[in-house]
Amino acid sequence: MSGPEDVLADRAISMLREFLRTEDPALEVSDLDAAGYPRGELLTLASPSLFGESRLIRVSGVEHASDDFLLDALGYLEQTASDTTLVLRHRGGVRGKKLLDAIRAGTGGGVEIVCAELKKDAEKQDFVHDEFRAAGRRITPGALRDLVGAFSDDLAELAAACRQLLADAPGDIDERTVARYYGGRVETTAFAVADAAIAGRHGAALVALRHALESGADPVPIVGAFAAKVRQMAKVAGAPRGGSGQLASSLGMAPWQVDRARRDLAGWDDEGLGRAIEALAAADAAVKGAERDPVFALERLIAVIASRGRVRSASTR
Repeated sequence: MSGPEDVLADRAISMLREFLRTEDPALEVSDLDAAGYPRGELLTLASPSLFGESRLIRVSGVEHASDDFLLDALGYLEQTASDTTLVLRHRGGVRGKKLLDAIRAGTGGGVEIVCAELKKDAEKQDFVHDEFRAAGRRITPGALRDLVGAFSDDLAELAAACRQLLADAPGDIDERTVARYYGGRVETTAFAVADAAIAGRHGAALVALRHALESGADPVPIVGAFAAKVRQMAKVAGAPRGGSGQLASSLGMAPWQVDRARRDLAGWDDEGLGRAIEALAAADAAVKGAERDPVFALERLIAVIASRGRVRSASTR
């Protein structure tokens, strides 16, 4: 399972697990972290058991795999175990390229499932449409656009919103249904502004800000969204290397939040994070009455964040 889109990869792995369980209800499932892998563990888990159960071995973090794992995995492909399915999760990068190339060549019966990031709204609309069609439900075009617009920056939250509507809202899903459940989610538009700025898309962040303000968003929760994102980035930046699952519990975050913070940190350094935190403190005071123009304070904050802290606002000099 290659590519950065965790929602698609998790779903594919879950579907595979359920299929294997229909074939053998006694399926034995094991999980490995490729980054902290000790030599020989894969071969031990894949070795035939006394009772001959089928096995599913799920390996996370292959993009950070240890040398021992890469050696064992390449060796395993040369002589795979019967009744064992090995799933490797690789989110991207050059680490493990030899292993990926071997799987792509079909060594050991390997198959690659690409879980590419859904970047365009049209792709996300197709995703939502397929969610409802698979459940035998209908969503109107307007409701589909509104739902994607509300969760455009996080496919995991979009998928969760689909599940909630399918579970809680009877009948066809229209614009009124989406508005009833999610129309008041000011924090969603706030996070859209923050996500665009953190990614370095200054213009897109300003457009999102205007849209949020015109939709009735208050400047205070917008600054709060920035603060939440930057806090998570700072936590992850200062944490030791390790799997997202291991770090999540120690940092008080969900694993997907750790993964998202790692992606958000691309292009940032410690000095930039420090300046961003200073800019946030100034913006927080400004939107709570310290300055006359809270919108200007937000625009100033976006300029600092979109530059990854390389531009300093007047308030932080």
